[in-house]
Amino acid sequence: MKKVKADPKGVLTGAHFLDGDYALAEGALAAGCRFFAGYPITPSTETAERFAERIPTVGGVFIQMEDEIASIAALIGAAWGGKKVMTVTSGPGFSLMMENIGLACMMETPLVIANVQRGGPSTGLPTLTGQQDMMQVKWGSHGDYEIIALSPDSPQECFDLTIDAFNLSEMFRVPVFVMTDECVGHMHEKVVIPPAEEIEVVERKWYTGPKGEYSPYKNDTDMVPFIVKAGDGYRFHTTGLTHDERGYPVINAEAQEICVTHLKEKIAKNADKIIRFEEADTDTADVIVISYGITSRVAVKAVQAAKKAGLKVGTMRLITVWPFPEKRIKELAKKVKAFVVPEINYGQIVLEVERCVAGQAKVMGVRHCGGWVHDPDDILETIKEAIK
Repeated sequence: MKKVKADPKGVLTGAHFLDGDYALAEGALAAGCRFFAGYPITPSTETAERFAERIPTVGGVFIQMEDEIASIAALIGAAWGGKKVMTVTSGPGFSLMMENIGLACMMETPLVIANVQRGGPSTGLPTLTGQQDMMQVKWGSHGDYEIIALSPDSPQECFDLTIDAFNLSEMFRVPVFVMTDECVGHMHEKVVIPPAEEIEVVERKWYTGPKGEYSPYKNDTDMVPFIVKAGDGYRFHTTGLTHDERGYPVINAEAQEICVTHLKEKIAKNADKIIRFEEADTDTADVIVISYGITSRVAVKAVQAAKKAGLKVGTMRLITVWPFPEKRIKELAKKVKAFVVPEINYGQIVLEVERCVAGQAKVMGVRHCGGWVHDPDDILETIKEAIK
């Protein structure tokens, strides 16, 4: 996969005081995104506003669509037209996108979607935080497929991980999601944007062979097919139907096995290259606190208090949530007494931890239905209970 330096036109080099939503837009522009289609929805609208303001300076296109269904459809079309593309939304809009997210997965379309999560279900809490879409991003569309989802815990990471999201999207021809939340999205902090020459971006894996021999779904050695721009004279077919390597529909079980297995394995077999997390004190811990997003910042206070009380506590912050770091959690489960998983939902990622631990240690969630962050004391009390 070819890496190049970022286009200086999209890089607002320097130290800035930005909220997470603005940082998402700046990360996308630095990564080379030149097409954005979206529909306003709290608490993500600031990303679209920032993009609309900045896009004329870099020669790209911003379109406000009539709804989220049209937004994701426009992204798919623009991606096949050769552009790096992005949209941003929140819970209700994310739900509307699900059918076309499945289409993007089946068509192996590189695109990035940021979800600034809020309290749900339905219209829920438009202006208040949540982490309730973490399972939806993995399983929200029907059928079997794989995606990649990242979880920033600061405006700086909103910038950094959006660049990573675009690079992963191009590397694996797959939708990649930046699963942030209202707190991080509206939090203002220092964001340092490096010079363009220090930012590496992945160039799309363009096909350069004879036009008559191109197949949009013919696997290369890395399991990722080459791609071309629609309208450049290549004859090919792409569809949401089960298809062969030419993209032609083939409606039988044998073709389904080949097609869907490929969608799963191109991510699963590269999981070790994709998965990222941060650990501290896990080698000596009795209890490990696993968290992500804004909750990881709240959990720090609880862990500090636990250590002051003489408890042996480690931390694991998920940067990549999907694919899930099950290999590492299985290793840790052999060493510790318990895992504590705080999250702003009624228990989602805690179920994945339970699956990986498989009864080798206790797993305790700290539930919060949204609207605000945890009280660190609640996390601390669960740590104490886990150690008993």
